[in-house]
Amino acid sequence: MKLFSEEQRRGAVVLLPLLVIVVLLAALGERRNPEKRVDNRSIAESEEVVELQPFNPNEFEYEELRAAGLPTKVAAGIVRWRRYGKVYRIKEDVALVSGVTDSMYAALKPYIVIADSLAPKVKYVDKAEQEWGGKVKRDIPLKSAQSAGPSVELVQFKIDTASVAYLASIGFSVKQAEAVVKYRDAIGGITSEQELRACYVVSEEMADRLMPYVIFSEQKIESKTDAKESEKKADVTALVEINSADMVALVSVDGIGEKSAAEIIKYRELLGGYHSVEQLAELNCVTEENFAKFLSQICCDSCKIKKIDINFAGPKELERHPYVSARTLRRIIKQRQLKGGWSRIEEMTEQNILSEDEAKRLAPYLRFGLEATE
Repeated sequence: MKLFSEEQRRGAVVLLPLLVIVVLLAALGERRNPEKRVDNRSIAESEEVVELQPFNPNEFEYEELRAAGLPTKVAAGIVRWRRYGKVYRIKEDVALVSGVTDSMYAALKPYIVIADSLAPKVKYVDKAEQEWGGKVKRDIPLKSAQSAGPSVELVQFKIDTASVAYLASIGFSVKQAEAVVKYRDAIGGITSEQELRACYVVSEEMADRLMPYVIFSEQKIESKTDAKESEKKADVTALVEINSADMVALVSVDGIGEKSAAEIIKYRELLGGYHSVEQLAELNCVTEENFAKFLSQICCDSCKIKKIDINFAGPKELERHPYVSARTLRRIIKQRQLKGGWSRIEEMTEQNILSEDEAKRLAPYLRFGLEATE
């Protein structure tokens, strides 16, 4: 019995040569174009991994940045920003470049080189000028001034008698200096470190720098008519401080239950701390009756607030704060990328980023990484 018919055998004879030709052509094509055989893994590994080297974002071109170990997207972003007129004055400016994550910036930071001539400037009066009434001002890098380096010769001064001009000369902007004086007059004098730090225009860095030199006025002896007020101040130690109190301490307050205590702690973490006991009234779980009941049993230490650096905080950090709406967040990120940051909260209201009400609520929670002068 025949396995194949005559017609099938003739078809096989015709097809076999054709199959041989197709196989030979395919083999020949692969030999002539070996690069087509490179798979995705080879392509991904084809980019040479370069160890990070020091680089100047204001001077290095794309090829130099790549040679210094920067990823292609970051190198392109640095050059692109520069072409739009951007000047990198501090290392943190690189963190604003598209594609630079927090972890990537942490790795790049030690290798960023910024020329001293590009650092922001502040004006100050040295010891000799203060003693002899000199008029000459010297310009120094802001970073050096804020860190109280050897080039800044601060001397002891009374915060309650310092003028706007003097405060501006040691690192505050003119408007910030005016705000300090207004705050000082409003509270009847700054008599402690706590009161100095409570002023919203005084950043943590500025307060740390000035503390060794600030002389606080002695508190006046209270008259008999102020005896009751003195007793109230003495009783503050017995009050529950809401920025440090735990569940047990809060529940011990008459009018605060376990559920309310949990909500108070949760809201405190979102805010970064309370700057006023009145903020507890913002919680849905706190009724007017209960608020009136426990108000006299609590106090608030605003120095415990964790402030947000508005110039460098990431979107997620800003988004978590209850006082930052989605609309405000978009405006902050967009304007910060274009402008590079702010030196005072008034600039944010002038640019319609914050309303007057938002600025008033957010002011105690913001600090500005650059203490710029005008």
